[in-house]
Amino acid sequence: MRKKQSVMLLSVPNLRERDVANMPNLRQVVAGGEIAELTPSFPCLTCPVQANMLTGVLPSQHGIVANGFFWRERKQVEMWTSPYECFERPLLWQHLRRASPPRTSAVWFALHTKGADADLVCTPAPIHHPDGRETSWCYTQPSTLYEQLREQFGDFPLHHYWGPLAGAKASEWIVRSAVYAAEKSRPQFFYIYLPLLDYEAQRTGPESAEAQESVREADKLIAELASGMQAVYDEDLLWIIAGEYVITPVGSVGFPNRVLREEGYLRVYAGDDGEYIDWDRSRAFALADHQIAHVFVLDGEEATVAEVAEIFRSQPDVDRLLRREQLAQWGLDHPRSGDIVLIAQPTSWFAYYWWMDDANAPSFTRGVDIHRKPGYDPVELFWDPNARGIPLDPTLVKGSHGVPAEAPWQRTVLLISRPTFLPEKPLADTDVFQLILRLFHLAS
Repeated sequence: MRKKQSVMLLSVPNLRERDVANMPNLRQVVAGGEIAELTPSFPCLTCPVQANMLTGVLPSQHGIVANGFFWRERKQVEMWTSPYECFERPLLWQHLRRASPPRTSAVWFALHTKGADADLVCTPAPIHHPDGRETSWCYTQPSTLYEQLREQFGDFPLHHYWGPLAGAKASEWIVRSAVYAAEKSRPQFFYIYLPLLDYEAQRTGPESAEAQESVREADKLIAELASGMQAVYDEDLLWIIAGEYVITPVGSVGFPNRVLREEGYLRVYAGDDGEYIDWDRSRAFALADHQIAHVFVLDGEEATVAEVAEIFRSQPDVDRLLRREQLAQWGLDHPRSGDIVLIAQPTSWFAYYWWMDDANAPSFTRGVDIHRKPGYDPVELFWDPNARGIPLDPTLVKGSHGVPAEAPWQRTVLLISRPTFLPEKPLADTDVFQLILRLFHLAS
């Protein structure tokens, strides 16, 4: 009879092989196992990469093309709020549940898991009040689980998960709550997202002293997680630690929406507190997301697509431009993708700004407002004490990610606590899915 086993999948952004050398606790967790280079698939962004790992397919099939979506029919941007239903392919825990015998699963802080059908789920779901206030909360399955976690650890420290205070406290809560959930239910598969290495590498650069201190903090948390889980599971406990992407230094920023505005394709109107995008009169819009931007041509005309593409070919911060017919070779040919996808220069990134003068920026742009901003805003990691809000200076950002991982230094790492298990081939993020199934003897 096979020995019963459980699998821990720890998903860590910006985990590099050179950092593993400075993480003795991590190395101890996988001692006697294997380490391999892992290539994130383009675009190298949080939501697509996590979806690749959990479905085994690329964005062209699972539909997660960026960290947000632009819904063409209603001309609406949705960043970081999309529900579980946005997946168009089955996820790991669904395959495990259908196995014989079925395996139980827990999913901790994976993106797009509000409403997920795993046995245990925990993911941030703050309550937004009409007056602008925000109450920290988490969506959990079962629904009563968050109340239990609050009693044990207090509210999830949302302001340490993202924003100027983002740091170790959020990851500490994730680790401790995951161990608590394991003690109560002992799921056989446990996915945990540990975001700590994301913050300082973007704020101060991936080689900064602050980023290296985050590596040491993450290593301590991994030790705490491993100790807690080993105390819970008396059967064979296998670990996979997978890096999501590598953050690289940046020194310049591009503004695709300002380019579209200057050329007359994006229009604005004057609101009570600044300039807003006029969706009815605009002909094109760019969903800026780290080092990529999906450009949507709103009139749907091929001639307009060609005109807009020609404009961006001459922009200094654009390294490559992909037309829709080119997206298939990148696994990004999905109706949710833009008509054009811009790839930044390796040392640049794209900001969502559309105003030409900061005096005309709407008031919400100076807050941590990830859902209202029609694009990703890493400047939310900073604080302007004079304005008592988020600054409007994108040059503060020193690290970014998203461009294709074509050079060795752009690749991350995968570690597994089982020896002689990894295939003798280059590993991509989509291979994590198959590795998990093999660990459960559900794939060859």
